[in-house]
Amino acid sequence: MGSKQIAQETFDDAVQENITEFEMDPEEAVREAVQQFESQGVDLSNIVKAVRQPASENGQKQRHKILLTLDSLGRAVADSDLAEMAEQMVIFTDQCKEQLAFRYLAGQNGAYSVVFSACQLASGDRNLMLKAFNTLSAVLDGQPDLLDSAGQDLLLQTLKEYREDAEMTLAGIRCIRHACLKHEQNRQDFVKGGVLPLLTGAIVQHGDSADVVRTASSALRIMTFDDDIRVPFGHAHDHAKMIVLEHDGLRVLIEAAKAFTDNSSVLSELCATLSRLSVRNEFCQEIVDLGGLNFMVALLADSIDRPDVVKQVLSAIRAVAGNDDVKDAIVNAGATDLIVLAISHHLSNPQICEQGCAALCMLALRKPENCNVIMEGGGALAALQAMKAHPREVAVQKQACMLIRNLVSRSRDFSQPILEMGAENLITEARATHKDCDDVAKAALRDLGCKVELRELWTGQKGSLAQ
Repeated sequence: MGSKQIAQETFDDAVQENITEFEMDPEEAVREAVQQFESQGVDLSNIVKAVRQPASENGQKQRHKILLTLDSLGRAVADSDLAEMAEQMVIFTDQCKEQLAFRYLAGQNGAYSVVFSACQLASGDRNLMLKAFNTLSAVLDGQPDLLDSAGQDLLLQTLKEYREDAEMTLAGIRCIRHACLKHEQNRQDFVKGGVLPLLTGAIVQHGDSADVVRTASSALRIMTFDDDIRVPFGHAHDHAKMIVLEHDGLRVLIEAAKAFTDNSSVLSELCATLSRLSVRNEFCQEIVDLGGLNFMVALLADSIDRPDVVKQVLSAIRAVAGNDDVKDAIVNAGATDLIVLAISHHLSNPQICEQGCAALCMLALRKPENCNVIMEGGGALAALQAMKAHPREVAVQKQACMLIRNLVSRSRDFSQPILEMGAENLITEARATHKDCDDVAKAALRDLGCKVELRELWTGQKGSLAQ
């Protein structure tokens, strides 16, 4: 994607020039403008690639469709015309959902203040508030910077007041979720404002609503993200501990899973959140004690054909396997065979190969008995097949190399069988192809008993060799 940016007006002017100067039809004019800017390395992801609507009779300049709707919504809000406001919010929401470029253009033209005013005007009218918060959610999607402190307070207050209303709760949580994704300050502000008990409370209160449980679980997980490149050090770890220690998050999530044994999308979401909360040894053990491991293994078995679910479960198993006692529980539950099956079944999927190798790698670490089970179940062969299938995927190569090393570091008897599977050539190739693989590949080759050539780089300084 290009790194250069242009304004919407610049793009619109180029389209208009193509129409007036070169007599192109509108569609051709847009295509030509897109090709022109993309050839110059311009990022057009936030640009509306359409022709502006014709100028109105009162002399207004041409406007894009979404801005015309925003104008209509703004007039309805200013006039306190609730019926018209409701109608325009539905239209505006649908347009915002079409693509980020529409939302971005609206956001740059004051959409947030108009929609926030609409939310305030709708206060007390539950159905109108629901429309207003759905509109706010659509505007904030991909634009968390738009939310201000007044908006944060409104969302928190609404969740408190309507905690028994599943639809309003869902609309409010969706807004918070969009506002916190890739925005550390919003996360910290919401946590300080008391959002965590509102989210866990929503899961308990509306435990029969798949949408609420899925969305609240996702919002909890986002509170543990460290995805805002503007902030060097976030509070992800602290938020994870708060969810578990202060709000009984592990129990809430695992209990919620019991109501959705046949709903893999909800269970996958719960798995993903449990994975983010496995930040301490005792948390991993608590997940097992509460029955979390059992539902993960059952979900993996039942959803082996669904790559999205498989990836989340493997990631969760990898996370809880950080605890040595939990490693044994995972192996005893029969998960190793399922992990190997997942890798083999989805061999063309690099993410599943990576997560599967990583999970087996964790299970093998410091556990010779587990290494026996993994070898007998075909884990080493599956890892090597993954390396062969994805030679350009550095993450797959690294995790497979680390797994091979863990399998043989305390069980040298496995070295010869693994070498006979073709490990040396694959690991040597990974080392040569990926700089990030050098250390783990070298360690795996060394523990397999292979001759390892040390790479030496002359630094230009007397007597100095850098490996």
